[in-house]
This record gives sequence, C-alpha cells and structure tokens, in this order.
Amino acid sequence: MLYIYNMIRRLEKDDRVFRALSHAARRQILDLLREAPRTTGEVCARFPRLDRCTVMQHLGVLERAELVVVRSEGRQRWNYLNVLPIKEIHDRWIGPYAARAAGLLARLRDDLERSVGQSPAVETRRRPSP
Repeated sequence: MLYIYNMIRRLEKDDRVFRALSHAARRQILDLLREAPRTTGEVCARFPRLDRCTVMQHLGVLERAELVVVRSEGRQRWNYLNVLPIKEIHDRWIGPYAARAAGLLARLRDDLERSVGQSPAVETRRRPSP
C-alpha cells in the first residue's frame, strides 16, 4: 500500500514539473535563473511585457513544482534554480530511451564495420596533378 501511495505522489510531482515547464514564460524564467540566482524584482524587470503579479504567479508555479527554491533575506526574495526535478524526469523518461538509442547506434556501427570489412575492396584512383 505504501508503494502505491509513493507512486501516486511521484506522479503528482512529475505532473507539477511538466505543467510548470509547459509555459514559455516559465521556461524563460528558469533559463534566467540558470545563469545566476535573482531577486524577484530582477526577474520581473527582465519581463517588461508581464506585470509583477503575473511573474509572481509564474514563480509560484515553479516553486510548487520545486523547480525554484526561494530564500528571503530581509525584504528581498531570492530565487534559485533547483535542477533535481528536471534530472529526475530525465532519469525516468529520457535516460532509458537515450541508452537504448546509443545501443542501437553502436550496433549499427558494428554492422557497418563488419559489412565494410566483408565487401570487396574498392580501388580509388587519384587524379594526376595538373
């Protein structure tokens, strides 16, 4: 029963991460935080087409998905990128497919090398220099 409960919690967490990543503005905020931690004011200043309330809502979605960690220092709110949820998504969804693709490419290379080694040698002639 505990296993099922943990699986449901895991799926809910993955859903929050995917939903957070689904909006272009939130991905841009994550790109900005990848460069360096920023205050909320600095993040808002980088998105002049969005009002502060909208940026705060986007930061809230990212925080609930645990993609952003917030630390308050006095009156400033610092936003830090947390890459662990993205790594967990990668490990669960992309890693196995990438490993299989790499295995297929290695097998293709081996097959090509074998077929080239078995085919009759083809002579290549050099053109004389003019």
